[in-house]
Amino acid sequence: MRLYMKFFAMHLKSQMQYKTSFFLTALGQFLVSFTTLLGVYFMFSRFNIVEDFAFEQTLLCFAVVLMAFSMAEMLGRGFDLFPRMISNGEFDRALVRPRNVIFQVLAAKMDFTRFGRLIQTIAVFCYAIPTSGVIWTFDKILTLCLMVACGSLIFFGLFLIYAAFSFFTIEGLEFMNVFTDGGREFGRYPFSVYGKNVLMFLTFVIPLALFQYYPLLYLLDREQSAFFMVTPLIGLVFLLPCYGFFQIGLRRYKSTGS
Repeated sequence: MRLYMKFFAMHLKSQMQYKTSFFLTALGQFLVSFTTLLGVYFMFSRFNIVEDFAFEQTLLCFAVVLMAFSMAEMLGRGFDLFPRMISNGEFDRALVRPRNVIFQVLAAKMDFTRFGRLIQTIAVFCYAIPTSGVIWTFDKILTLCLMVACGSLIFFGLFLIYAAFSFFTIEGLEFMNVFTDGGREFGRYPFSVYGKNVLMFLTFVIPLALFQYYPLLYLLDREQSAFFMVTPLIGLVFLLPCYGFFQIGLRRYKSTGS
């Protein structure tokens, strides 16, 4: 952890060398996600309720998913650039170093300009938390924290799968964006609005609903069982096949010779 924090500080200092560029890029990230927020606002200006969810309740979904994705992307940016590490031969150096490969990829790149999105999610939380109608007891505060933390790890698992495909294809597969960027975009609404089949897929295959939809029902007192409170933790089981697939790719890795 100490070594990781050194890399953290190093990347932060290097990106802050050009402060104007850093803050303008962060502002751009803020504005891009702000257009998504406007889309939600305009939807509810036309329809007061979507699938029995009010605007403020939907904002909880929006903020949870956006914060989880932004944290995973900010700290796991190295996996997004992993195909480049393979194609230019940089990954060969990682294999001969006495450190875990996943740690080295994580430490290779951190993108703090994603902080612009985090500022927006904090602002949305500040509005949605007191207006959503949720009675904030300790268990519900804990549930909200689990939604964000576990959601970030589940998105990280998707980035890990994206990187693992690069062992077989050298180049990254763009279809994975359907689950990463697409999960962020579709997560602006509770996943139940997209129909039962999509909800089942996002429960049992790509468990995005386990940290977004089901714990939301618990927050809104639509489900009283504590099982809905811990569904984000159940979603972490998804990390096991993600890690396993990465290890399979790692064992079959052949250098590009770059």
